Amino acid sequence: MWPLSRRDERGDTAGTVGCDMAIEDPLRITRDVAIPLAEIELRASRSSGPGGQHANVTASRVEAVFDISASSSLTAAQRERAMARLGPRVTAIAQDTRSQARNRELALERLRSRLAGALAVRRTRRATKPTRGARERRLAQKRRRSDIKRDRRRPPGDD
Repeated sequence: MWPLSRRDERGDTAGTVGCDMAIEDPLRITRDVAIPLAEIELRASRSSGPGGQHANVTASRVEAVFDISASSSLTAAQRERAMARLGPRVTAIAQDTRSQARNRELALERLRSRLAGALAVRRTRRATKPTRGARERRLAQKRRRSDIKRDRRRPPGDD
């Protein structure tokens, strides 16, 4: 686990807002894919989000960047599939809360969901034929529509 806060000798937290949450290492993407946090670059900067004056002095905005092309935790096929859908680098940003720790969790969760979507193998479409009943219903509807339009026409011989 990766600690999100430091405690001094009195037990007070330093650097975060008393948050005892922790992030899993490695970050589980799918059932069989997990990425070590060492491959994810986390950057903190000043947020433009909530916090008032507090936002002017804390770096609560978190940006999680994952370099797909340099990853050793993905197979060649997974790397190729992810790069085709997302490009060589994936970025997720969170600045929703005042807490850097919570924003870090949110950024990693957003990164996880993007990667999971990119790594998903889409099923191939199997062509199907319409059923006999569906064909009959479609033709009956076409006949009804044709009758309605025919009834709207001016009768022959009316000049």
